[in-house]
Amino acid sequence: MEKLSIIIPAYNEEARIGRTLEQYLAFFKQKKKQKIVDVEIIVVLNACKDKTLEVCNKFKCKELKILNFEQGGKGFAVVEGFKEALKGDSNYIGFTDADMSTPPEAFYDLYANIKDVDGVIANRWDKNSKISVEQTLLRKIMSRGFNVIIRTLFIIPHRDTQCGAKLFKREKLMIVLPKLGSSEWSFDVDLLFYMRREKAKIKSIPTTWNDEKGSKINIKKTPIKMFLSAVRLRLVHSPLKFIVRVHNIMPEKFKIHNLLK
Repeated sequence: MEKLSIIIPAYNEEARIGRTLEQYLAFFKQKKKQKIVDVEIIVVLNACKDKTLEVCNKFKCKELKILNFEQGGKGFAVVEGFKEALKGDSNYIGFTDADMSTPPEAFYDLYANIKDVDGVIANRWDKNSKISVEQTLLRKIMSRGFNVIIRTLFIIPHRDTQCGAKLFKREKLMIVLPKLGSSEWSFDVDLLFYMRREKAKIKSIPTTWNDEKGSKINIKKTPIKMFLSAVRLRLVHSPLKFIVRVHNIMPEKFKIHNLLK
């Protein structure tokens, strides 16, 4: 039976992650019982100041791993989750948001579509996607505007680079992982950029998605941060990279051959 690792980065998610874990664990335990796919869920807490850890501990089981770090940032958390998953024998490794904007059934669709490609990402803007709670007009403009910038700067074909549901095959992820940097708001772009560089076949599929309440995005400050992060990332991947002081979140001692032992 194939094995699937699902990484959930979490920053101060005490109010939302309980429902996410309850539904994801129940859904994928049933898939395991049906001998469709084995699963492990890796929650990566990054700089949490609330009771997220206490909530996660209530769901402790064989299928759940909890990592707790003082360092913050989605990119850092996902990379640490990737590293943990690669220590095991998972065939497919992906991540989703702690607020369950992507329900477990929709994440399973990623797995069901990955057989002939290297990765599958959810696309909220596909005409066949089911968006049960619509984004506000301002957030739509912000999201789509950022995507236009990304597609222009990086020539990435995907219409929705920022949706928090992505899944990749182990082999390609092992190649890309040591190259990922701490790109903050542009982590997903950095990941897809390197996947493209490695000639990975990435498929974009329609999804079911909810714009959950309790978002920590600051509508006034976030667009500026996203734009500056994208420009910084473009400089990093250009002959002008000397302009940017690049901080790599992959420790030098972490070598890919350690994952093969």
